[in-house]
Amino acid sequence: MQRAKKSLGQNFLTDRNIARKIVEALSIAPEDRVLEIGPGPGALTGYLQAAHPACLVLAEKDHYWAAERQKALHAGGVRGGVLLTDALTLAWERFTAPWKFIGNLPYNVASPLMWDCLSRAPGLTRAVFMIQKEVGERITAAPGGKAYGALSVWLRSFCAPKLEFIVPPQVFNPRPKVDSAVLSFVPLPEEQRPTALQAAALSAFLHRVFQQRRKQLGTIVKGMGPQALELLEQAGISSALRPEVLTPEQFLTVSQKFSCLLGQSGAAVPQR
Repeated sequence: MQRAKKSLGQNFLTDRNIARKIVEALSIAPEDRVLEIGPGPGALTGYLQAAHPACLVLAEKDHYWAAERQKALHAGGVRGGVLLTDALTLAWERFTAPWKFIGNLPYNVASPLMWDCLSRAPGLTRAVFMIQKEVGERITAAPGGKAYGALSVWLRSFCAPKLEFIVPPQVFNPRPKVDSAVLSFVPLPEEQRPTALQAAALSAFLHRVFQQRRKQLGTIVKGMGPQALELLEQAGISSALRPEVLTPEQFLTVSQKFSCLLGQSGAAVPQR
């Protein structure tokens, strides 16, 4: 088997029982379309094929593993194919039909990848990802804790995350230095999810405030305009609070109040 490439953040899962449990957490039905991100040697792919989804698509950046998985898919007779691509560049807006996503995500790209795919794929019905345990703790953290941050707020504005189980380092080759976590994500009802315009304001606001998370909100927003403190008050948010104590719902509310100022500031790059 080809060695894992450090440049791609590859850590291959070698435990069949854990691979089976990860796929089971996706709850595949016969009518489901499934996208696996970064299949590598196919630890999850075999169980995905055995679940007989209506369609199975694999997104793989590594040329060698893309070719290997294409051969395996053809031999298995499952409808679908392999995309030789970097998942970070996928046009998630094109996933309009119902889809389920799954993957053992490289630690170095997991946060930006989840930031995009869980917020931008309109047809997403469920996702299951294995990621670094620390990142999983950030996503599921309650407001007020050190782990709670922009990623927590952003993902929970679009999905309900759930920690499924923890995975130890010894079931990977090569072994990572930390534990991993398997999380499932179920999209919130459409009426509860931010629109595209609301999401842009939320992303920009999160970027602004979590760069200075130890400061009070009043201090952080002062530089955004003379009416900033008044906008906080209109949103029902005390200027004495720090960013990490606000709930995702509060962040969505206050970011909409600041949308005009955020547009002027140009702060549109998300804090991931």
